[in-house]
Order: sequence, then C-alpha cells, then structure tokens
Amino acid sequence: MNRKTKRNRERILSQAENALLHKDTYESEAAYAASKDPVVVQGHQLKLAAKKKFKDLLAGKTTGRILLHIPDQKLSPAGYSLFTNFKEAFEFIGVPARELGWNEPIGPVLDSFRPTVLLTSDHASYLEKIDWQAIKDQRKAHPLKIGLTASLEEYGNSPLVDRLKWAKDHGVDFYYSFRDPEYVHSRKEYRPFFDAGYKMIFLPFGAHISRYFPVAGFERDLDYAYLASKKSSGAQFLRPILTKYPGFVDGPNWKHISDFRFNRDRDRYIYARAKVGLNLHLPEQIEWACEVNERTYQLAACGVPQVTDHAKLLDTIFSPDSLFIADTPEEYLAHFENILHNPDIGTQRALRAQKEAFEKHTTYHRADSFIDQLKSL
Repeated sequence: MNRKTKRNRERILSQAENALLHKDTYESEAAYAASKDPVVVQGHQLKLAAKKKFKDLLAGKTTGRILLHIPDQKLSPAGYSLFTNFKEAFEFIGVPARELGWNEPIGPVLDSFRPTVLLTSDHASYLEKIDWQAIKDQRKAHPLKIGLTASLEEYGNSPLVDRLKWAKDHGVDFYYSFRDPEYVHSRKEYRPFFDAGYKMIFLPFGAHISRYFPVAGFERDLDYAYLASKKSSGAQFLRPILTKYPGFVDGPNWKHISDFRFNRDRDRYIYARAKVGLNLHLPEQIEWACEVNERTYQLAACGVPQVTDHAKLLDTIFSPDSLFIADTPEEYLAHFENILHNPDIGTQRALRAQKEAFEKHTTYHRADSFIDQLKSL
C-alpha cells in the first residue's frame, strides 16, 4: 500500500470527525445553496424530496411493531450497519421499531415494547442469544411473528435441514432475504424453505440516506476512498491502485489498521473528498445475480464516481453509464485513471447513479415494501 495512504489515515479520520462536530454548518441550507458541486446540489434536492415522500408514510396505518436483533459492531460491522439502517428506516416511515442489543435480555423488551415482529438471523450465534422461553410466554398473550434470515449452507451456515427442524420446533413464522427475489426463486438450494411451507419476504440492501448523502464545502482532494474490510479475493483489482496512488483506506483486517472505529455519520465526510469510490463485491455476488453490496448504494447516494467489479445484479439495478464496471483488473485500473484524468466524466455518471439511488433504492423504499409484504403472512 502507498506509504502516504498509511501515513495520512489518522489525519483524514480526525478531519472527518471534526467536520462531523460542525455538521450544522456543512449541512445547512446556506451551505448547500452556496455549493457549486453538481452532485452536492442534486443530492440535497433528491434527499429533501425522498424525505418528504417517506416521512411518517405509514404512521397510524399499520399495527406492526418491529424488533430487530442487532449484533455488536465490533463483532460484525456489516451486520450492525445493515440492521441498524433498517431499524432507522422503519422508524422514519412511521413504523415503531426497536433494537434488541446483542447482549440485551429479551424478556423486559417484550414486556415494554410489545413487538408484533421479531427479525433476527438464522445463524446459531444469533439464536443462542435469545431466551426462547420468553418468546413462547409472550406469544400466549400477544401476537408475535418470528422471521429469520434465509441463508444457504453453501455459504458457511450449518446444514439447512437441521435449521428448518429447529425453526419448526420454535415456531418460526417466515424467512426473509436480502437477496433478489428472482434469484431466490430460481436457485434450487432455496427450495427446502418453500417445501417446508415457509413464505419468503425480501429486504434488499439500499441507500440509507439518513446517514449517507453529499455534504457541502469540501474539495475532492483524495484520489480514492475504499471503506471496506480486506478481502483476498479483491487483491488483483486493488493492488495496482493502492500501491501507486495515495488515497484513503479504512476497515477491518488491514495490517496497518489496529484501531478501526465504525462510524456511519463520519463516512460521508470522507466520501465528500474522494475523486473515486472503489468498490468490490463478494465472489457469490459476481457469480450470481443475487445482490449488490451496501457500499454500492452508499457511494451512489454520496455522489462519488464509482469503480466496481461486475456484480451480476448491477446490470438490473443501475442503468448503463451510471457506474464504472470492470470485468478485469486491467479494466478496473483503466476506469480509475480515466476518472482522475477526466473528472467531468466521473461527475456525469455519479449524477445518474445518485438520482437512481435516491428515487428507487433507499432503505425507505425497502422498509415500505417489507411492511407491505408482511400483510401476506
């Protein structure tokens, strides 16, 4: 990795955290009105429109009360981000929602919050944290549906037949998936869920625009930002850029980072300075049209020109010429250098991706759809 990237990390983090302390200035109407950056101007207008459309959209129109089981951010930054974002999205659209902390006893929460739906994972590390006798007792007096994530044995979970038996024994009502409906229905490995009589509800990733949006008053002085854990599968794509060019890298498992601190609010101030947002997907997202990662939507909402590998579902989610999609490491580097040398090209694509993210792919859209799907249970 470029030495400047390592050397400048703490300074850039400190600057972003200091900017966050002054967010009332950077995120004021006056600051947006004074901005000459087209992605800042457009993004602010799109954010206002989306919030106007979805604020309390379902308030008083649903009896749903959602309890989300959220892992500790040190244990799973991605899981913490995902579940917390959706909890906030449910609240924003007017659906009462509450976090069940990783080590929080569920009994008192059931008594005080009275959820109608509990969402957790079907992984043993989650399930063993919950007092299932308390769940059973609660259901004797109050309606409570239990939803588990529909994960496959092929990607590291325990045998599905055992999990489905456990689900039946514990009164699980439905499964939900962050993946594309067409993919789930077409892949035979998901068939056992349906054969066991379960319905599937879908909650795809989206742009959480309560936290990820453009901020005014910053120059794009970083060649790139890559906010992600280190993955060996992406080394061939990243190495030519990370060795030659200085930028910003942060996340778990990097050798030069011993003090990673997850902070959703801070990250938009880092993206505001990035000329390019680097993105890489998991191998199964490349092989199957199953999902695109949260980072795709975050970069789009923040208005950062995005270079990404070719997750198959990207062709369905975003229009052509909204992202810079690479099938090879050589193409990935070429896209990156093209944006550095021709920033206007990057801006035009960033504007398209940003518009599509705000108008079709926010967590508000996803939460609204999820509540609608719950009606079918």
